[in-house]
Formats: sequence, C-alpha cells, structure tokens
Amino acid sequence: MPGGGLVLKEEGGRIVLAGDWTLANLVRQPVPRNVLEARLADFAARRLPWDLTGVERLDSAAATLVWRAWGRAWPAEVALGDEERVAFARAAAVPEALPPAPRRPFAEVEALGNQVLRAGRNFVELTELLGRLVLDAVGLLRNPRRIPFREFSATVYKSGAQALPVTALVGFLVGVVISYLSALQLRNFGAEPLIVNVMGLAIIRELGPVLAAVLVAGRSGSAMTAQIGVMRVTEEIDALTTMGIPATLRLVLPRVAALTLAMPLLVVWTSAMGLLGGMVSAHLQLGLTFDFLLHGLARAVPVPNLWIALTKGAVFGFLIAQIACHFGLKVRPNTESLSARTTSSVVTAITVVILADAIFALITREIGIPAQ
Repeated sequence: MPGGGLVLKEEGGRIVLAGDWTLANLVRQPVPRNVLEARLADFAARRLPWDLTGVERLDSAAATLVWRAWGRAWPAEVALGDEERVAFARAAAVPEALPPAPRRPFAEVEALGNQVLRAGRNFVELTELLGRLVLDAVGLLRNPRRIPFREFSATVYKSGAQALPVTALVGFLVGVVISYLSALQLRNFGAEPLIVNVMGLAIIRELGPVLAAVLVAGRSGSAMTAQIGVMRVTEEIDALTTMGIPATLRLVLPRVAALTLAMPLLVVWTSAMGLLGGMVSAHLQLGLTFDFLLHGLARAVPVPNLWIALTKGAVFGFLIAQIACHFGLKVRPNTESLSARTTSSVVTAITVVILADAIFALITREIGIPAQ
C-alpha cells in the first residue's frame, strides 16, 4: 500500500515509507488522494517510530502531505536522510493558513479619503491637460499648416454623423414618453394645449442636451479612451514623442475640438427627434394637430432656450472629449488597465455632464422662461 511507486506499510513495529514520493507519483497512483491522507493520519495516530531511509526521492508536495499527517510536528522517533530532512524543513516553513488581515477601524473613512484624493489628482491632471491644449491651439494659430484636419474630420464623422441613428431613436422614444405622461395629467385639468409648453421646455432646454451627452459619453467617449489606450499599450504614443510630435497635438486636440463642434449639432438633432415623437404622441392621444403644436411651440419656448441648449452641447462635448482623452493617456501597458480606464472614463464623463447641467440650471434659471 499504496502502490504506483509509493510504499507505506507497518513492518516490525515501525511505519515504513519507501519508494519515489513525488508529486508525479502522487497523481499517478491508483489510490485516491484522500484515502492516502487518511492512511497516513491513521499511522501517525499509532505513535510508532517512522522509517524513511528507504525513500528514494521526496519532493515538497509529498513532504507537505506527510508533515500534515504528523500534525505539523516531528514524531517522537523518525529515521531519515539529510535530503528528506531539508524537504520537511521547507514544508514546516509554509504556514497552514495565511493570518487574517488586521481590521482597521477607520477603513471606510480611509476609502472615502482615497476617493477624494484620486478625484483631486484627476482634476489637477485635467487642468494640466487643458493648459497643454491651450498652448497647442495657440501654436496652431501661429502655424495653421500644422492643423490636423484629417484627425479632426474623422472624429466629426465618427462621433457626430455615425451617432445620428441612435440619438434619433432615443430622442424620439423619450419624446413619446414625455408627451404621453404629460397628457395623462393635463387631461385631468382640461389643459391639453399646455402640453406644448411642458414638452418644449423639457426637451429643448434639458432632455435634448443631456440625452445626447450621455449617449455620446457612452459611445464616442469610450471609443476615444480605448483608441488612445491601445496606442499607449502598443507604445505608439512613445513613438510619437520620440519623433518630436506632441501627443496632445495629434491625438487630444483634434478630438476635443471635433466633439465640441459636433455636440451642438447632435443636441439640435436629438431635440428635434424628441419633439417629433412628442407631437406624434400628442396628435394620437389628444387629437392636437401638428400645425397647432408647431405654432404653439414657437410661442411657448423662446429662442434663448435654444442658445442655452447649444451652449450646453458645446460644453458637454468639450468635457466628454477631454475626460475621455485624459483617461486614455493614463492607460498602463496591460489589458486590465485599459478596461478599467475605459469604465472610469464613461462613468466620470456622465457624472460631470450631470453636474454641469445642474450648474447651467442654476445660472440660467431666469433666462428663457416665458412670463406668466
């Protein structure tokens, strides 16, 4: 017993181990591992001397198996060679289980502090990136031939033109929902025509810019972070620096400028699709004609609301692109960092967009609201 090159038996009042006690033999033996461990533990409980002089080879795996059967302590009497003694010494040096990590009483406070410090570092780095963008823009104004028109136009196409279908679909459906819910309430008071006021202000002033920004942050912002991050992983950015080409000039500035330009156009498109969906819903549910809705929209929503929406779009586009490029430049040369930075980019961009929208609401609360 047990076979397969291993010998474990009781002979002459002694427990005899012989043969080749290695991990390879432990795996190949016909006896299951748990049966062998139980057999060793049974022999160890008899308090008999152990004879390991017949062991030809003893590796760390087998030594650990026998050492655990001994209860992690030397038997009262054991005969073995120097090599086997070294193997058991290594097995004894391995702890049975890692000690539990000490509990820190203020772990939650430390985690909150780390998050605040991380946010502060990101804010400082974003400010530094903004400064580099300003310097690059000034340099391009002095030397217009260096303007990267190809990167600029490619970003406008990918982040603007290719985003039209999804923004149209989401805007149309949100307009339908807003109109439907508003009609349910206004009908109770006989104020169905006021749906134009509710729908127009909600979509043009707030929902249009925010919806477009959230969709662009999830679609184009993540793509920008991933593109720049892959260039960081493949060391293409290091190659640009070696050739004396600033990464912010070729990679960041065209994307920021293009998305700042494209976002106001996407806001107008999303708001138009939202209004169209709201008008379709109001026509089907309340019987209001499209001519009445269009003329009522012009009276209910003053022009300053459109300028506020366009300004929001430009600011949101600038923030999304800068945050996306910032996290892309922070990617380390491994895939885990790439996925983590892309996730952080989208979450941060959406959070910043909502905060910026709240600030806009406070600043422009007296602008564009029709007098009662």
